[in-house]
Amino acid sequence: MSGGKFSRQYAVVAETRRCWSDAEKDAIVAEAERPDVNISALARRHGIKPSLLFRWRRLARNATNSQSAPAFIPVTLALPAAEVGAPLANTEPDTGGRHSPPSAGAAHHRADNRIEIELGNGRLVRVGADVDVAVLRRVLDALERR
Repeated sequence: MSGGKFSRQYAVVAETRRCWSDAEKDAIVAEAERPDVNISALARRHGIKPSLLFRWRRLARNATNSQSAPAFIPVTLALPAAEVGAPLANTEPDTGGRHSPPSAGAAHHRADNRIEIELGNGRLVRVGADVDVAVLRRVLDALERR
């Protein structure tokens, strides 16, 4: 080893992680979502750890949940058969000008045309059936701080 220059050259390959495309991940996750699938066997077949497959499944579920935004759904409610022919006028007895609390029947008729919306932050919004949808949407966005 005397004399000339001696040097060793090494080629180091440190690439131990595989890169999975989104399409490959989606295909494996879709396969894992089928009923009666053994996740560990599926992971072995694709050469990955089960924990990675569980992570991919969780991330896919979270992405799906975050993409589904609240939406307005048209709802039409029919009056019960007993109330179809009933008048909507106040049928309380005359109290001679004194104010008395409304009866349950009057409150029932007044509440029939109301919509209650419970927000994710626990707030409750009550509106009439004739509410302007654009205004309601702005109010709900403000309450949800969007």
